[in-house]
Amino acid sequence: MPLRLPDRLPAIELLKHENIFVMDDSRAHMQDIRPLKIVILNLMPLKITTETDLIRLLSNTPLQLEINFMKLKSHTPKNTPIEHMMMFYRSFEELRHHKFDGMIITGAPVEQLEYEDVLYWDEMKDIFAWARTHVTSTLYICWAAQAGLYYHYGIPKYPLPTKMFGIFPQRALAPQLPIFRGFDDVFQMPHSRHTELHRDDIMAHPELTLIAESEESGVSIVMARGGREFFITGHLEYAPNTLDKEYKRDKDVRNDVEMPRYYYVDDNPDNPPLVTWRAHANLLYSNWINYYVYQETPYNIDDII
Repeated sequence: MPLRLPDRLPAIELLKHENIFVMDDSRAHMQDIRPLKIVILNLMPLKITTETDLIRLLSNTPLQLEINFMKLKSHTPKNTPIEHMMMFYRSFEELRHHKFDGMIITGAPVEQLEYEDVLYWDEMKDIFAWARTHVTSTLYICWAAQAGLYYHYGIPKYPLPTKMFGIFPQRALAPQLPIFRGFDDVFQMPHSRHTELHRDDIMAHPELTLIAESEESGVSIVMARGGREFFITGHLEYAPNTLDKEYKRDKDVRNDVEMPRYYYVDDNPDNPPLVTWRAHANLLYSNWINYYVYQETPYNIDDII
């Protein structure tokens, strides 16, 4: 699909080498169609990497998407050049009067803190509330999934004895839903987290639907408001080498780091990763864009309520 991206975004050249069709704003303005407007609140430390990972998945539909990047006023990233943030990101205050067809809120490296102890929690609460009236459908990923469920529904998170780290098999509990169209009976999902959600807490809320889970990694995907909200506890967007980089980074500085499970060929970290989640990652994102954004959003974007 043609993705409409800001001019000179680093992901453009990276993805062109993967034969993914992207266009910058200059070319997109020449096409007389209304693109779907997607906003990404990127809370991950390596923002350029996350941008590329998400754009790669969003490219897998025939629709034109206009991608916007949101940043927090109450937090200054330490691992991304300030010039990149100034050029490609706009603050929530700048974007709050706009409406969007879809939104993605990423994970963040703050999951071991209580929500109220996160420095930007007040701003996150404003964004969660705003998304309900300004976005057709929102994907919450990893920490954002836990935080969104806590804010909207009071669902707590629980510390894990050891990190949930690796690629884990998942089962769709509602395979008839369009979000799972084309899925196999079992699909794989990367996880990298120190906390979890409990199934009983989800099931106690009739307004929430647990739609995918794993015997090993637990709650996987929760749906609310008929698909206007999806809460995904893992990282389908991860590139093949993301867990490898994380493992090798951490094991050199700590002695409690376990190897990611079901990840390396023959469970040997000297071997390359075995990629088992990419096809379903593309399916989930394309199904979300098609059935929960494009099919549901009004033509006049200002009519989103």
